[in-house]
Amino acid sequence: MNFAELATARYSCKKYNPAKKVDPQVLTRILEAGRAAPTAKNLQEQKIYVLESAEALAKLDTVTPCRYGAPTVLLVAYDTRNVFVYPGEKRDSGMEDAAIVATHLMLAAKDEGVESCWLNFFDPAVMKKTFNLPENEEVLMALDLGFAAEGAGPLANHNSRKPLSETVTYL
Repeated sequence: MNFAELATARYSCKKYNPAKKVDPQVLTRILEAGRAAPTAKNLQEQKIYVLESAEALAKLDTVTPCRYGAPTVLLVAYDTRNVFVYPGEKRDSGMEDAAIVATHLMLAAKDEGVESCWLNFFDPAVMKKTFNLPENEEVLMALDLGFAAEGAGPLANHNSRKPLSETVTYL
């Protein structure tokens, strides 16, 4: 499948088969794709936490209702002490670099035949406290990974996209 097909086929899976685990070698390839993601000044401030144990997944379920039975979840965070501060000093690269890494993870999962769902329905401070993450880290998102349960699929409006004329302006 070429990239355009991959990007179009990928959807937010909201019903996983919890009994079908992600193979460790496949997970490593997905994580390697995240590691290959570009970051500002190549600072690589991302921190990825792999949640697969029953204990870790149960903790996650106390923070968000959006695991949907996924057997693997990646918490994507970044080290706030290791970011590039942009001119004007009002923004830094942390959140966007973590988002680039997360997007690489999500698309690599689809390329491996693994479904995913980007989760941000949680309080980042509660997530951080629940998993006892370092003070200098900020949680951006969680990424469900697994195989779709029978009957799962994209939302009805998955292929509905605005025309480029509504989202792109040439200056």
